[in-house]
Amino acid sequence: MSELKNPSEIAREALKRLAARQLAPTPANYQACYNEIANLPNVAPFPEPSLRQLAAALVARNEAQEKTLAVLDAEIGRRSWHGVQEALIAFTNAAGGPGKEAGTIFVQNPSPALALPKDFTAKLARLVEGVLPALGDDNPRIPEMASDFLAALRQPELDLPCVQDKLASFSHQISFAAEEQVEIRDALLNLLHLIIENIGELVLDDSWLKGQVDGLLAAVAPPLTLRHLDDMGRRLRDVMAKQSEAKNRTVVAQEELRQMLAAFIERLSTMNESSGTFQGRLEESAERIEKVTRIEELAPLLREVIAATRNMAEDTAQARDQLKGLQDKVLATEAELVQLHLELDSASAMARHDPLTDALNRKGLDEALEREIASVRRKETPLAVCLLDIDNFKRLNDSLGHAVGDQALVYLADLARKCMRSTDTLARYGGEEFVILMPDTPLELGIETMVRLQRELTRNLFMSGKEKLLITFSAGVAQLATDETGKEAIRRADQAMYLAKRSGKNRVLGG
Repeated sequence: MSELKNPSEIAREALKRLAARQLAPTPANYQACYNEIANLPNVAPFPEPSLRQLAAALVARNEAQEKTLAVLDAEIGRRSWHGVQEALIAFTNAAGGPGKEAGTIFVQNPSPALALPKDFTAKLARLVEGVLPALGDDNPRIPEMASDFLAALRQPELDLPCVQDKLASFSHQISFAAEEQVEIRDALLNLLHLIIENIGELVLDDSWLKGQVDGLLAAVAPPLTLRHLDDMGRRLRDVMAKQSEAKNRTVVAQEELRQMLAAFIERLSTMNESSGTFQGRLEESAERIEKVTRIEELAPLLREVIAATRNMAEDTAQARDQLKGLQDKVLATEAELVQLHLELDSASAMARHDPLTDALNRKGLDEALEREIASVRRKETPLAVCLLDIDNFKRLNDSLGHAVGDQALVYLADLARKCMRSTDTLARYGGEEFVILMPDTPLELGIETMVRLQRELTRNLFMSGKEKLLITFSAGVAQLATDETGKEAIRRADQAMYLAKRSGKNRVLGG
């Protein structure tokens, strides 16, 4: 009997009943089956989202209504039907003001038709039309509601309450659609990551492909920007062009090597044949010499042996020259292929670099962090991790343009490289942020290094045309702790950098 079943048995039975009745596995359907098996009343769940939407649509006209709205919000949070009912009644009663009897429902007279500025309604209509393509066509209600809203908005005599209602309904729908589009994008990005990683796992020997795979993974890592994708696409196309060139040249080189090998074998065969003929003639001449009885008969035989020897020497020299030529050609082809693959490897490595500043990108930084942390653990030496952010960079972009902002980023990266050791690593972390890894460097020395870089920036003003600009940055430095990951160290450096910004900018603080 159902009353003897425990909750886990009822839950299993409810799932079976869902499947048997071919019901969608929604929470409401599952709750109905569960209550039916457990002989419980099937009470509808508390509609908190709908009630909060209703509460948000209520507009307080006086202080009393504001208080009742606060009570209503609290009762919804407590999921109390009785409390919600009392709060709504209180809100209605609070509508009574001077000259109106409290406790009665106040219905405002319908407002006359209002007219909004035509320019405003046109811009609002364009906004709705511009949003629609981004929401997809999975939900047919969205274009219908948009059409209704636009029709109401374009009426000669605007019914403002009607427009407000339609706009609220439309906004509610597009909020769900936008959330769904974000989830779809995230799911597609995850799927793309899996496909790219799988391709990298399937190919074992092609290092150029690993560079492309790393570049793609870096390109699809959030936050996505069109500029980042365009830069990465241009670099990958360059890699693919070099790869195609190397592949085609390899095919030609293989055919050339095959032909040279065939010629080599043919020449060896010819040399063997010539050697056999020469050997036969020598044996024949020896036999004839043994039969010579007079000295006059010996001279013609010696001339034949000398002529045969000379011919054999000429054939051997010719074969040696041809084989030497084949060897030189093979070496030249091999050198060309090596150069092509070096260029290809270099192009693939560029997929780990930021195209603007030539510093490492996020993918290159991850690899460098992994390498440095492994060295730290092995040698038990300190590693300083610095994160710096250019001060007032947005103001620089807005006042002088993004081109000047890019030049400032390149200038800072070049100056930082001049002040760094060969063992240090510079990476662009995003936007105007850079990360510097300093091995064998404790926290205090890392802070001193960043302060020294700040002084260099102060001494060497940035030139934008004929205008001299002072660029400063705020920085945070963290020393990698025992068993700490690289991301955690960067997070501590980021927190210290944020404090440096709050403390007045152009400062370096330890984290």
